[in-house]
Amino acid sequence: MPAPKSERLLNLLIMLLVQRRPIAKDRIRELLYADSRHDAFEKMFERDKEELRSLGVPVEVATIDPLFDDEVGYRIPVDEFALPDVSLTPEEAAVVALASRAWQHATMAQATTDAVRKLTAAGADLDLNALDIAQPTTADEPAFARCWEAVCERTAIEFRYQRPNETDTRLRHVQPWGVVRSAGRWYVVGHDTDRDAERVFRLDRVVGEVALVGEPHAYTVPADTDLRAVIERLAPEPAAPHAVLLARKDTGHTFRRRATSVTPGVEGPDGTHEWDRIDLDRPHRGLVDLVLYHGPDVVLVEPESLRAELVSRLRAVVA
Repeated sequence: MPAPKSERLLNLLIMLLVQRRPIAKDRIRELLYADSRHDAFEKMFERDKEELRSLGVPVEVATIDPLFDDEVGYRIPVDEFALPDVSLTPEEAAVVALASRAWQHATMAQATTDAVRKLTAAGADLDLNALDIAQPTTADEPAFARCWEAVCERTAIEFRYQRPNETDTRLRHVQPWGVVRSAGRWYVVGHDTDRDAERVFRLDRVVGEVALVGEPHAYTVPADTDLRAVIERLAPEPAAPHAVLLARKDTGHTFRRRATSVTPGVEGPDGTHEWDRIDLDRPHRGLVDLVLYHGPDVVLVEPESLRAELVSRLRAVVA
């Protein structure tokens, strides 16, 4: 049975990226499309190749042997695929560092491992350092992988969903537009066909399996759709009118810039007075994530609801 499209694209990306020399089409079929008939392979390979190119991946056609130009192969030049050197301010670097913690999803990591194992077993000459620029993203919710596959395939899904403060689940039918992480949670955004309206669903509230329904490419995503704007509108984070933090001196500048007041020299959790109290009005979305990023240099004091969430996440890490 052919692999799901998302896995197939990732495997093809890895194969073409780690090759030191162009790899022939027959070899690609043998390693990645062995379960497909010849005609099906030709169609799938052409679609997959063009889809990678549409995503900005430079799939290159080159001769396999420089002495003979009648046999061509495919590869991805690492120097063209990698981003150029980027200069960031300390604040921008902090945001990038925070975001980079999400790049370890178990499902995609398994696909990477499988692809490398197949290539190594086949005796391919690999440059595994190239994988540093093609790592996938993380999610612990069981529903993530199937929702991601549905988004890639443009296939409708159905699942049972449990709303807050309700004990019963409801069956939902959705045309997913995208999967987005916001304020520490994963959401699937799309068109609810039962209600004929756009909707947002938290993946940790999906109960049981997510099922693919119907044929691929059965719908299109509305032009200029802003997934994060939809989440902000339909699933706003519970508002906290005020927040209080303690930050060591010369740290927590992200919070200081938005503070309504900063009181220096207050007593901190270590008993010293090397801390500043930072007051924030209407703290922005993602406050807990930012506090966690600052590690032992910033302590969230209020509100209690966000502090409880922070403590719960730290305990989960320790466990």
